[in-house]
Amino acid sequence: MDLLAELTARRALCIIRAPEIPDPVGLARTLVDAGMPIVEFALTTPDAPRLIERASQVDGLILGAGTVMSDRDARDAINAGATFLLTPGLRPSVAAEAVRARIPVVLGAMTPTEVATAVDLGATAVKVFPAARLGPAYFADLHGPFPDVPLVATGGLNAKNAAEYLAGGALAVTAGSGVVGPELAAESMFEEIGRRAREFLAAMGTGT
Repeated sequence: MDLLAELTARRALCIIRAPEIPDPVGLARTLVDAGMPIVEFALTTPDAPRLIERASQVDGLILGAGTVMSDRDARDAINAGATFLLTPGLRPSVAAEAVRARIPVVLGAMTPTEVATAVDLGATAVKVFPAARLGPAYFADLHGPFPDVPLVATGGLNAKNAAEYLAGGALAVTAGSGVVGPELAAESMFEEIGRRAREFLAAMGTGT
């Protein structure tokens, strides 16, 4: 799986974080059908490795694990079926485990120094967080010294502002609770989740 190629084509990644997800298969299938197949299950969600293992059976799903904090987290996620990893900040042990396992890793960063360190650690792309506090212009600023570093905008993005971050220079953006709200996931409200995903993509200009 070429994560950069998929992010370039899709431009969106969905973050799933909820206190309860009774039907991860149905949730994943809903997002794939809506045109948002790059999905991360945050490890802060209870029993996340089991959810990843169950969701991995969904055809067309590009499945990752987020909020990966340690090499043990990384191994558990990979063993469960995650095909890429994301971290909230610089996590050298996670990067090393991803390199060892030969899977993509998206490391979190905010400052130019952190972006440079993420690149040195072998990041496939750099997740810039919190994007909404930094603004779309910050991505153009980062591309001055880092013209070839793929940047993923994360934090506070929604259907109303996502396109601004793509225009500002982000390779891709993340869709979080605005698409898969915790209560929607807990109650398996797939019709509403699918509607929100399609709305998000349409606002980005990538919907079908």
